[in-house]
Amino acid sequence: MREFVHSGHLVRTVFGTGTLGRLREEAEALGRTRALILTTPTRTALVEQAREALGALTAGEFTGARMHTPVDVTERALEAVRETGADCLVALGGGSAVGLSKALAVRTGLPQVVVPTTYAGSEATPVLGETRDGVKTTRSAPEIRPRTILYDVSLTLNLPVRTSVTSGVNAMAHAVEALYAPQPDPITDELALRAIRLLASALPRIAADPGDGEARADALEAAWLAGTCLGTVGMGLHHKLCHTLGGSFGLPHADTHTVVLPHAMAYNAPAAEDAMRRIARALSGPGSGPAPDAPTAVYDLITALDGPRSLRDLGMTAEDLPRAVELATATPYPNPRPVTADGIAALLQDAWSGHRPPPGDPLAAQLHTLLGEVTSSFDRAPDPRTRQLLTDLVRHLHGFAADNDLTQAEWNLAIEFLTRTGHLSGPTRQEFILLSDTLGVSSAVDVLTNSRTAEATPSAVLGPFYVEGPPPRAHGDDIAAGLDGAPLYVDVRVTDIEGAPIADAVVDVWQANADGFYDVQLPDQDGPVLRARFHTDADGGLVFWSLVPVPYPIPADGPVGRLLDATARHPFRAPHVHFMIGAPGRKTLITQLFVAGGQYIDDDTVFGVKDALVVDYPEQKGPTPDGRAVDGPWHRLTYTFRLAPGA
Repeated sequence: MREFVHSGHLVRTVFGTGTLGRLREEAEALGRTRALILTTPTRTALVEQAREALGALTAGEFTGARMHTPVDVTERALEAVRETGADCLVALGGGSAVGLSKALAVRTGLPQVVVPTTYAGSEATPVLGETRDGVKTTRSAPEIRPRTILYDVSLTLNLPVRTSVTSGVNAMAHAVEALYAPQPDPITDELALRAIRLLASALPRIAADPGDGEARADALEAAWLAGTCLGTVGMGLHHKLCHTLGGSFGLPHADTHTVVLPHAMAYNAPAAEDAMRRIARALSGPGSGPAPDAPTAVYDLITALDGPRSLRDLGMTAEDLPRAVELATATPYPNPRPVTADGIAALLQDAWSGHRPPPGDPLAAQLHTLLGEVTSSFDRAPDPRTRQLLTDLVRHLHGFAADNDLTQAEWNLAIEFLTRTGHLSGPTRQEFILLSDTLGVSSAVDVLTNSRTAEATPSAVLGPFYVEGPPPRAHGDDIAAGLDGAPLYVDVRVTDIEGAPIADAVVDVWQANADGFYDVQLPDQDGPVLRARFHTDADGGLVFWSLVPVPYPIPADGPVGRLLDATARHPFRAPHVHFMIGAPGRKTLITQLFVAGGQYIDDDTVFGVKDALVVDYPEQKGPTPDGRAVDGPWHRLTYTFRLAPGA
């Protein structure tokens, strides 16, 4: 049984475009009146924007923030805090400004308002890394975490593509390590996977169009989510290595994260197989088969984005590697795979050389190559929609086969099942529609196609028993033609969504008999019955006689029936009458009206019942509305159909 502990953190997060303008409001919400602005020397324009937003709350600024948060810089910034009398800190920029703000906060207790301009995500963590005498150490404490984070997407639009890529991969590292941390929990897992999916999608879009605001927003959201994950669980090998390399060898922070991440993942992959599978799926995107291997997929993403891939290119020398191994293994820390000097030496050698990590699963690599060959075969399809649908279908099918380790025998059984389904389909029985219905696909497509106008009557599945060109009937006719069953007087109207009547609307009606069969299921039936086509009158009205519908089983003597048996499901549909209603300038409505209180209303085998379509069929006694003589009680169905505008 899995066990976990999740601790929530109260950090006010404001996300949007133009949120920098709320800086004074957020500082005042903390009860503060003197804000010290912290940033790096190059952010002059941003400082001016912040001063304008803060107005009289501006106490001063310190623009000397540096990478890896050197302690001597922090000490100079402390002097600025004392000289300005600041009672809160406002950090503007990336990890350097945020790190300085955290270092000051932990020493002074001052609250922080952070405005990130990169995707580092450190603003969302309670982690502080500081460098003293060439050694970087980290610590974590609740008071290190900012009180408020202002995410302003507009401030990232001019972030260079390279910086966007490296800070984005830095954020991805937070999410990756959270998935194999020693104290994972379901909330953190979901946040981490969403962060990886967003970054895998956003970073290529930013590289293609740096001004893509939606891609920038996705990346910024991912940075927040990933930082939140890292603030919930502990750090592992990747962050330890990056802090060592950055603090002791002066390597650029985000670039180092970008180079090291795929190699740290490859090192941990044998001890974190489940996490790597989930990461590979997240990197692949929706509807695609799994990436061949999570570490190589990250490396390939970085390569495609022209990100840094070797420590050598960042300025590290081969002579530095033994010292880096010594520092990285000096102190034990949690990691899924034991940290050994030989293992870290091999890892750093690969990262220094920039080699692509070898795939951990050659079989997955073959499947990924095959998937690429198949999907690329659709590239020349002249119709874009056909290309999209086939490509996505193949990705889902290949992903299903890989995720479930499908055997040849199982796939042969599936082919045989579909073959039998096809053999049973014909003019009077559509086994494929039954299959679609019982798997809920028909209802899903119905929702996507017909549920976009809330004011209109809800739709429902067509079902397998509709027949084109039902016989025309007149108002007041009895479509039951004397069959046994409880008489039903149907009195319905057809209007638009504002309630105006629609005259001459075509209304097709069909239903099963009292034994649960449609006429097309009865070879001895002489002609159509319980099936008709009407036209509404000038007031949009229509009346006719029929029978109260009863529950009935879908045909269960074929492949679909055996599928239901195999999953211990019943074949019954809730009692209903089918309607198909069309009129010029209106969207055709295909729907069903279900009997309130009827059997299987909450367990319809094709998932076709919607609450708004469950209506009363009250029992009546005495004279009928049209004077028809009825022996005993009868029932009445009254309903108004509202048609959405459309072709």
